Amino acid sequence: MTEPTQPSLRRLRAFGIKPNRELGQNFLIDSNILDVIERAAELEADDVVLEIGGGLGVLSEHLAERTAHVHVVEVDRGLEEPLRDALDPFGERATLHMGDAMAVDLAAMAPAPTKVVANLPYGIASGAILRTIEELPEATRWVAMVQKEVGERLAARPATDAYGIPSVIAQLACDVRVVRPVSRRVFFPVPNVDSVLVGLSRIGPAAPKALRSFVQGAFAHRRKTLAKSAGIAGVASPERVRAALEALGHPPDVRAERLSPEQLRELWARLQEPAR
Repeated sequence: MTEPTQPSLRRLRAFGIKPNRELGQNFLIDSNILDVIERAAELEADDVVLEIGGGLGVLSEHLAERTAHVHVVEVDRGLEEPLRDALDPFGERATLHMGDAMAVDLAAMAPAPTKVVANLPYGIASGAILRTIEELPEATRWVAMVQKEVGERLAARPATDAYGIPSVIAQLACDVRVVRPVSRRVFFPVPNVDSVLVGLSRIGPAAPKALRSFVQGAFAHRRKTLAKSAGIAGVASPERVRAALEALGHPPDVRAERLSPEQLRELWARLQEPAR
């Protein structure tokens, strides 16, 4: 039997790997998409890249060949052997972190990641991106394959159905764009959902915790006005929020989804001022 030349297919056979659907494993099997990811990530020779969800290492080795260092995080211990097969040739330029991407100590990674590039498991995609924005202040660019709906939420504009908490928190720190759709056929097994490549470029620091809490409270009850929703969440009294909205030129009964991330930041800052 002829040995497959595509790295993922070769490692699937060589290491007897069966995709774990509970972990949302859909492995990249079309190497053509790697060049698309590379261009979108604007990779430079001195970049330090964090990859979340290393899988079978096809993206990992592509990144390691082109950058100064790659950190690969993978939760599935069953994939450690194929990942080491991919990364060991790069010696100290590649570090494999076996563990949960939502729990691994990102700040302890050395050298510190400057970019995040990943084929993200659907279940953690939004949370992983938001966490790295907050905890990796030196990171300037993100490119991730995510479920179509996740990418659309992150890039959503005000007054659209997809606009919400992830949109605002991501866009307070980054310019967010859906780069392009991704065919289901670049994955094995073929997923039941559509995917997109989403790109983020940092434009400022992550929103402080108090601002993130305010945003979460503002969107807590989407059918209610921003003032009432924030009041229910205990962020600020409805009366104070309405007064702040009017002072900033907004209708007092506006809903959170009508305000841009920057307008929500301005409202939050206004609410930090001493009551008059």
